[in-house]
Amino acid sequence: MDTSSYTRDFWHARAKSLKFRVNHFIDGAYVPSADCRSFATVNPATGQPLAQIARGGMPEIDHAVAVARKAFKSGVWSRMEPRARMAVLERFSALVEANAEELALLDSLDMGKPVMDMMNIDIPGSVTSLKFFAETIDKIEGAVTSTAVTALHYILRQPLGVVGIIVPWNYPLMMAAWKLGPALATGNSVVLKPAEQSPLSAGLLAELFIEAGGPAGVLNVVHGLGEEAGKALALHHDVDKIAFTGSTEVGKLLMIYAGQSNMKRVTTECGGKTPQIVLADYDDLDTAVTYAVNGIYGNQGEVCNAGSRILVEKTIHDDFIERFTMRTAQNFVLGDPLDPSTTIGPLVTASHQKRVLNYIDIGRKEGAALRFGGGVPNSFSAGAYVEPTLFTGVDNSMQIAREEIFGPVATIIPVDGIDDAIEIANDTVYGLAASIWTRDVAKAHRFARDIEAGVVWVNCFDHGDMTSIWGGFKQTGNGRDKCLEALTQYTQTKSVWINLG
Repeated sequence: MDTSSYTRDFWHARAKSLKFRVNHFIDGAYVPSADCRSFATVNPATGQPLAQIARGGMPEIDHAVAVARKAFKSGVWSRMEPRARMAVLERFSALVEANAEELALLDSLDMGKPVMDMMNIDIPGSVTSLKFFAETIDKIEGAVTSTAVTALHYILRQPLGVVGIIVPWNYPLMMAAWKLGPALATGNSVVLKPAEQSPLSAGLLAELFIEAGGPAGVLNVVHGLGEEAGKALALHHDVDKIAFTGSTEVGKLLMIYAGQSNMKRVTTECGGKTPQIVLADYDDLDTAVTYAVNGIYGNQGEVCNAGSRILVEKTIHDDFIERFTMRTAQNFVLGDPLDPSTTIGPLVTASHQKRVLNYIDIGRKEGAALRFGGGVPNSFSAGAYVEPTLFTGVDNSMQIAREEIFGPVATIIPVDGIDDAIEIANDTVYGLAASIWTRDVAKAHRFARDIEAGVVWVNCFDHGDMTSIWGGFKQTGNGRDKCLEALTQYTQTKSVWINLG
């Protein structure tokens, strides 16, 4: 995708012509809330409201689930010939790509992400996910087992039924695509609940599914607050699965709601406190620094696998800090999210900005040294901006080293070597991702074996493709996205034994 011709003026002009889809999308049509309630979605770069969004609750969830169940039982999608279903998803992915500019603007305006990050990361990632899972549809197989000659035994792999998908605000489009891909590929019907902070792209996504030839009722969208619409979806007795990405606190609640209702399946991808380990034997320190800087400040630090704990061997600790400080100033420019030169935009809301600033105050009080950042630039006081921030002199027992801040706040922790680094890295309730920089192959393999994380990078950070498993250990949750394994989480197996005797 060629993005070299885009300018700030282009994006602002394009934004003025945007159509905001403010209602729920159920059974192939936009419908308001039964009680006409709504909530505001706000542009975090300006603090100004963008639109009033329909606020759904139990009535809207009931409606959407009933429609999804009817579509599933009819077989219009669940029993569609595999190659035909594949063709729909392939057209769906092509339409997402064709509508890249509008989708990019919707998410950028809604949650503050630089629009060029949308064009270069989120849109391609969404398209690739939908294409990948489209290609798997005629390769989802059961099995015929070896039995006595008097019997035939085979295993069917079938869709679950109605899947509730709850996605976060930090990657509104791409997280939806990661979960819609396998859910739809395996024949399920879906009720999608986008985050209330970033609802704008979900309606267009559902609309494009219909345009691609998807049957009405298979992909539905209900907007609303998590404690209302999200809770109603998780408690619903006719929902077979909840697929969730978001906070650990909410992930735990969804598992409780599943137990209180129909014991539906729940997969969760929750918080993280990712360690980036840099050992002295790695001889290209500038490369490690560049990855470390991008690993924490990319997407404003609002990333579940943000590399917020940087563990640096003591002999290179001071040199690393100097280079890290210089590289941050070179790589990250706060600004208008619609300006292509901007590399860091506002945080998603003013309340989240307040939360991140509170953690920075905690870091100061804990005795960590504030190397740079730590505040709101004067010229950006109208928006929810926070400067890229670095704390040094950090101990892993400090609150800023243990809790997920979900903002542009890095901590550098000195370590004595590989054993010390692994011990500190594992000293967390989270286990999403981890990275190490070393030229010692034995240390690299020990790290990969012993680190308690679902995603491990050696001499890189945030690399991967659709074959890579995405998900974590411990309180990061139990789900797996992106990979072929994700397909198993949207299907169930059935054993069929036929007596031939």
